[in-house]
Amino acid sequence: MISGLIRNLRTVAAAALCLTAASTAHADTYPSRNITLVLPFAAGSGTDTTTRLISQHLSQALGVPIVIENKAGANGMLAATFVAKAAPDGYTLLVTTNTTHSANPYLLKSLTYDPVKDFTPIARTGDLPFMLVINPEVPAKTVGELVAYGKANPGKLSYASGSSSAIVSGATFAHNAGLDLLHVPYKSSPPALNDVMGGRVSMMFVDILTGLPHVNGNALRALAVTTKNRSPLVPHLPSMQEAGVPDFDISSWQGYFGPAGMPKEIVTRLNTEIRKIIENPEIKAKLATLGMDAFSGTPEQLGTFVNEQLVLWEKLITNAKIEKQ
Repeated sequence: MISGLIRNLRTVAAAALCLTAASTAHADTYPSRNITLVLPFAAGSGTDTTTRLISQHLSQALGVPIVIENKAGANGMLAATFVAKAAPDGYTLLVTTNTTHSANPYLLKSLTYDPVKDFTPIARTGDLPFMLVINPEVPAKTVGELVAYGKANPGKLSYASGSSSAIVSGATFAHNAGLDLLHVPYKSSPPALNDVMGGRVSMMFVDILTGLPHVNGNALRALAVTTKNRSPLVPHLPSMQEAGVPDFDISSWQGYFGPAGMPKEIVTRLNTEIRKIIENPEIKAKLATLGMDAFSGTPEQLGTFVNEQLVLWEKLITNAKIEKQ
């Protein structure tokens, strides 16, 4: 009996050694082929533009091509579910925001993924501040004037959304300012913004990167940023709170994730290279011109942050009285 037990233990130990060796060998050869970055938003969105810049440098650092795959739709659920079901080998990654990993659990009745259990945190890449923009035909040049106009014309104003940040920002604005606003949802920000510029929708909360070129071209009028304090990216714009809307502090974050169960060695490699890119002063400055406040951290810090953000966004969505769809 004892000799049999010893043989079993030796077998288990040998198997464990083989698994460890296989894992190490896999990590040592990673990456050996193309890596796909799946995005939950359309081309031209803030996340898409910043990811393309970062991916150029990441491709050089890893020595393999990186393919960007935009899977917009279902409030990011299509992209998140696709990556959650992918092999955890480091070749299919999700670059996402608070839309899929903070807000969706409280916005959608049927969620086909778990933002914590189904993913491996890799690296946070920064924040994408949002701002309130309106069609220039709307008779308001400040948030105060917009609120006054909305109250004098109940039901006349509408807001577009192409992400959870836009949904929650619009609903929070309507609730906190006491306005009757019609919500018009879109699959992503670019088409939503087109309808605001075309006058089919009155306003939108949009990331600075996507909205600023149109503001500079006078196709849109920017009134405020959604963060508690002014953004150094657009220092002339007041915060929503500064403009008179109480309890308004909403910011979009961005990060890299893989499917659950990724080898630690691969996660460490990806995190190391992404952090080098983000901490490069020239790249950080370039990302700032694109409307991104770039910074990073460890996989563990991102995991903790996701859990904290789930608590925060549940509160934001509850306070704005948004019902699950």
